[in-house]
Formats: sequence, structure tokens, C-alpha cells
Amino acid sequence: MFTGIIEETGTIKAVRKGASSGKITISAEKVLGGTRIGDSINTSGVCLTVTEVTVDSFTVDVMPETMNRSAFSEFRAGTKVNLERALILSGRIGGHLVSGHVDGTGKILRVWKDENASWYRIEASTDILKYIIDKGSVAIDGISLTVVNPTVKTFDVSVIPHTLAETTMIMKKAGNLVNIECDQIGKYVEKLISVKNGRLNLNFLAEQGFI
Repeated sequence: MFTGIIEETGTIKAVRKGASSGKITISAEKVLGGTRIGDSINTSGVCLTVTEVTVDSFTVDVMPETMNRSAFSEFRAGTKVNLERALILSGRIGGHLVSGHVDGTGKILRVWKDENASWYRIEASTDILKYIIDKGSVAIDGISLTVVNPTVKTFDVSVIPHTLAETTMIMKKAGNLVNIECDQIGKYVEKLISVKNGRLNLNFLAEQGFI
């Protein structure tokens, strides 16, 4: 579990691709502190398990499912990524609860400035947008952000200068893909209200692939 408050940006050193999976090595500093093999690191919104650690990098395996649901297929050596170590329960939750299990990707349609704020308009599928609510939380490439102006096709997020300087958002332009993770609460509520009069909503279960 993560908070969506990015600790640092790392740089991909190497990408070794299989037919539909991959192995990625990432240069980093802060997140290597105390990190051991088997630990989880949120990498641009995706929870990945560390398989190798050196003095200046770590390596992770990326499964086909992750490749299919995320923007990782576009990552190359030199790509910057947002990094956050897993939450310690004694720490502060500065953002919101982020699992690192992305729901899909979105495309940046527009970037603009409003005094000290940088705005991003993001297009996403209806499967994602149904969980997006005004003033609700969303994780964009692992960054905890607040939703503004959701429509049937898009939503906006506003980024303060500190977040812009400390994350990969400063590099994002119109046309770029981003990883999106919706707030978990909405998904749990949807699941719960599918149970009516003690009987499961079969249509809902079929849509989710359970039956």
C-alpha cells in the first residue's frame, strides 16, 4: 500500500523485453534505503516487486497483465519514473491509499498554466471514468491528485509547483499516456451494492469477469 506522495524520480537503465513481459532496471537513490529483495516499490503508479538491488539501482519483473494495463510498453532506457516505497503504518498518509494496481491508462489531451498551478486534461475510458468524481482522489503515474471537472470523456487535475518539480509530471505533454488508479472506495461500494436482498447481481459479476 502507498500514499501517492512521490519520494523521488528514477531513471530506467535497461529494459529487457520478452514476448509480452519484461524486466526493468531503474537507477534510484532515496528508495534504495532499507530496500531488500521482495519489497514493493510503486513505479509510476504500478506496484512492482524488487528482484535485485545494487548500490544505485533495483530490478523488477513486469508481467504481461501489467504491460497490457499500463504505459510500461512505451518505457525505454532513459525514461523517468516516479518512485515510492511501500507505506509504513506508523507514518503519515499525506495523499490517499494507493494500491499500485492500475485500472488502465489515460491520454493527456491538454496542458495549461493558471498562475502557480499546472493543469492536465486527461481522456480515459468509461470503465475508469465511472469511478472518477469531482474533488475525489485519483493516482496518476502513482501521484495522489484531486479530480476537477469530470465529464463523460475526460477529467482535469491540477499540480502544485512542488509536485511538478519532484515528479515526472513536469515532462508530460499532450498525447502522452499515463497510468491511472481509481480510488478503491468507489470500487468496493459498487461491489457491495451489487448484492441485493441477499442475492448477488449476476450481471455485475459477469461484467467483472467473475462468472
